[in-house]
Amino acid sequence: MAQVDAQAWQTFAEAYAFVGNSLLTPLTQTPHVGIDPAFWQEFPNFDDVQVTRAIETCAAYARGAAALPEDEAVQRAAVEHTHLFIGPPSPAVPPWETMHRNGGTSVGFGEATFAMRALLRGAGLELCNENRQYEDHLGIELLLLSELCRRRAEALEGGANASDAAEGAAKVLAYLEERPRSWAATFHERVAAERPGGYYDGLTALASALLDAQAHLLS
Repeated sequence: MAQVDAQAWQTFAEAYAFVGNSLLTPLTQTPHVGIDPAFWQEFPNFDDVQVTRAIETCAAYARGAAALPEDEAVQRAAVEHTHLFIGPPSPAVPPWETMHRNGGTSVGFGEATFAMRALLRGAGLELCNENRQYEDHLGIELLLLSELCRRRAEALEGGANASDAAEGAAKVLAYLEERPRSWAATFHERVAAERPGGYYDGLTALASALLDAQAHLLS
């Protein structure tokens, strides 16, 4: 397993936090940085071709959005979020892992939900579930990964020895592979098919690319 320094862990943590929050919350309720082309110029690509390509997709959308009045650009992204992930009558692309397992299911509460609930509890985290989301929402899975990466950065900055560092990285990799990476690419394909070229086409491509890049780095 490759050695990953504290700064890389922290950068991954920040990238996952941005994407996770963006998938959970429409643009009307968050800062509008995702439709600012300058934001994407500074977004870390981790020297990865797939991540770089996804960032360019996001930047291209932002350049188009910049030609619109800001309120209109924000509203368009929010409408897309509602259509894809909320409904009515139901989400066009359900954002919960359970619904992308074993060929898909219409039941939104399954093994992945219980597993994520246990993982959050084990990490000492409590879900502030104002929107009553299932715990296996991709945004929540990415936010947990963000926190795990942040803790790795903190441990390394605190002087963790090589053995502890390797064990901690292996645990993050195991979670990454078993949970978000195992279905993020499929999720992106469905979003892209439903709204090609949309705001969330780029964001879900970025999520999948970041997970692939970190998995390769840690393997």
